[in-house]
Amino acid sequence: MTRAVLSLGSNLGDRLAHLRSAVTALGDAVRVVSGVYETPPWGDADQPEYLNAVLLAEDPTASARDWLERAWAAERAAGRVRDPERRFGPRTLDVDVVAVWDGDEPVLSDDPELTLPHPRAHLRAFVLRPWIDIQPYGRLPGHGWLTDLLTDGPVAADALELRPRPELAIESTA
Repeated sequence: MTRAVLSLGSNLGDRLAHLRSAVTALGDAVRVVSGVYETPPWGDADQPEYLNAVLLAEDPTASARDWLERAWAAERAAGRVRDPERRFGPRTLDVDVVAVWDGDEPVLSDDPELTLPHPRAHLRAFVLRPWIDIQPYGRLPGHGWLTDLLTDGPVAADALELRPRPELAIESTA
C-alpha cells in the first residue's frame, strides 16, 4: 500500500474548479483533502494569487512513479501549459508529489523528474500549512515535524501571508 501527499495549486481560470478537478481525477484513491488557502505567488511575484490545498491518497498498487503520472494527467486535463521561461509562473493547475510512503517507510528518490520527498516542500508554507490540516502530527521525511518547519525562519513569515478560505471546500470522493 502506498500513501502519497500531493500539493494542489491554481492561479488561472476557475481556480477552485481546477483544484476540484484534481481531486476528481485521483478518484477513489483520495482519503482526505485539506482546507483551501489563498496565497501570494511563490518564486515569481508577477502573477495572480493562488488557491492551494493538500491531499492524502492511498492505493495498494501505485508506485511513486504512478503518483507522478496521475499528477501530470490531472494537470493536462486542466489545460496546464508549462512555460520553460517561467518555471514558477502562472498555471491552471499544479499537482506536486510531496512525499510517498510504501507501508510505513518513506520512498526516497533523486530522479530529476521525481525527487522524493519534494526538494522544496520544507520551504513552502503553502504546502506545510494545508498538510497540517490533514495530518496535524505529520512529518516530512528527512526534514522533521510539519509544525516545526512551518514556524522556522522565512517559512514562518510566508505562513502569515496565507489566508484560509473555508467557504471554498473541496470534497474528497472517498
